[in-house]
Amino acid sequence: MNYLAHIYFSGSQRQVAVGNFIGDFVKGKAYEDYPPGIKKGILLHRKIDHFTDTHPVFQETVELLRPSFGRYSGIMADMYYDYLLASEFDNYTNGKSLGSFTRNFYISALLYYKWLPQKVKGFIFHFIGTNRLKKYATYKGLHDSLEIMSVYKSNSINPDLGIEFLAQNEKQLRAYFNQFLKEAIQKFNVQM
Repeated sequence: MNYLAHIYFSGSQRQVAVGNFIGDFVKGKAYEDYPPGIKKGILLHRKIDHFTDTHPVFQETVELLRPSFGRYSGIMADMYYDYLLASEFDNYTNGKSLGSFTRNFYISALLYYKWLPQKVKGFIFHFIGTNRLKKYATYKGLHDSLEIMSVYKSNSINPDLGIEFLAQNEKQLRAYFNQFLKEAIQKFNVQM
């Protein structure tokens, strides 16, 4: 799962959402240096990653992507799942809008800014300023995120191919995502 899904699984708890957001940036037992709520979010992030990586539906999604994306299939699946969540967000939140959800998280990130790892501090204002979480809801926004990844993570990620594949396979990807999300909501007791 990528940023939006991790925050979604945090429910309405600000510190947990921030911890879940920074989970990839806090290694080993460094989570012990954080306040209880953020610590809880970091540990939740790890549980979500384990659940996702071992879930049969997510693995099927990765296999569907493998011929086109090779070793980056897992990353692309994470990005597609964020798009699928964002593009029909109100269906997964009992009508809560993506806009209010993302604004609430941005406020949380700023309230707990001092707890953000240095690497996150380096991009959080751009992340908020470009409304990155809300932009996951559109092909263009996802393309923009993939472009950022291709520059900063790997130039092997092809944003144009990513959107083309999504357009051709969105129905199948959404079926996988809906099945996965239903089980994940039960597992993590998500309440919006």
